[in-house]
Amino acid sequence: MDKSRGNFRRERRALRPSQLRLTDEEVPVPPRLYHLRNLPWLDCYKRQLKSENKSENTQKSYISGLRSYIETLLPGETVLSESEYNKMTIFELAQRMEPFNGRIDLWTHSLSDLRPTTYNARLAAARHLLKWLGHRWPEHLTRARTGKRLPRTLTRRELTMVLDAAKTSENPVASVVVTLMLDTGLRVSEVCKLNLGDIDIQDKSAKVIGGKGDKDRLVLFTERSLTMINAWLPVRESRVKGEFDALLLNSAGRRIQPRGVQRLMDALATEAGLPKGKLTPHVLRHNFATGLLERGADLVSIQKLLGHSSIATTRVYLEISDQTLREVYNRAQSMRSSIAESDSPIEELVENTPSTSVVGID
Repeated sequence: MDKSRGNFRRERRALRPSQLRLTDEEVPVPPRLYHLRNLPWLDCYKRQLKSENKSENTQKSYISGLRSYIETLLPGETVLSESEYNKMTIFELAQRMEPFNGRIDLWTHSLSDLRPTTYNARLAAARHLLKWLGHRWPEHLTRARTGKRLPRTLTRRELTMVLDAAKTSENPVASVVVTLMLDTGLRVSEVCKLNLGDIDIQDKSAKVIGGKGDKDRLVLFTERSLTMINAWLPVRESRVKGEFDALLLNSAGRRIQPRGVQRLMDALATEAGLPKGKLTPHVLRHNFATGLLERGADLVSIQKLLGHSSIATTRVYLEISDQTLREVYNRAQSMRSSIAESDSPIEELVENTPSTSVVGID
């Protein structure tokens, strides 16, 4: 470093091998992986994801999304067998995944038909893998623009039809699942993981253990939610086999899984006459949030109830659709007219449930 005339000139840092095109036969792995370099990469990478507290869904998404990237062939290469894919060492994977050998470019070109959100999810998985291997992400690969998307919600009429379908469903768990999601804003994974011991009947609350990002939080129950849970407990007792802790059990006596909940949603949508894909667990979560917003809840409170790590995620609910604005406006005007025409004293209206989560439940 030259300090003459009071000027400091920083010497350019030497580029790592992963910042250059391949000039040598081998690309070294970073020191933190050196002692693991001869172990199968897949088991080690799964442990890495788990150590970072990635959710189960994120882990599955990364592992499945990376497969096509790793299996992308360069000229002269042969197709990887299942055994070769699973037993490839970390060192061998580091050589294969060198980001400037053209493999990642061929792979990203093959993803051109995917939706922007799916494309970005695949890129996030690849970026994480390369960082783990000590490689640098190529600057020319950028995320796709997704645009601004409003949360999908059900209209009052659609929600009423779903709730009616849940009440008349042959599956006794339908009503309690739909009610819990609408009245608490629980994620589908959180509903499935809920245990009897997590519920405090007296406090009308439940502790969500290990939610998204491995965070715990408190969710609140309405009287309607508790009524549904109490009505479900006798059915649960008749189903209990090995899962003694789980609140929600399927007909086989096992803890209900997110895929099973989605199948339940598809069945309820069919019974309610809704298009395929219109009803999902996350749509019910959106209805919970927008219902709170309509009733004047502040964003910080909604953020805590939903378990969002960043309020920027919650802020999307400020983008209310025209239809919701019309409903809010008409409801306010109707209430104003009723107050003006009423001669009797006005009683305080106590409502602790989102408007979009109570319609149709007796």
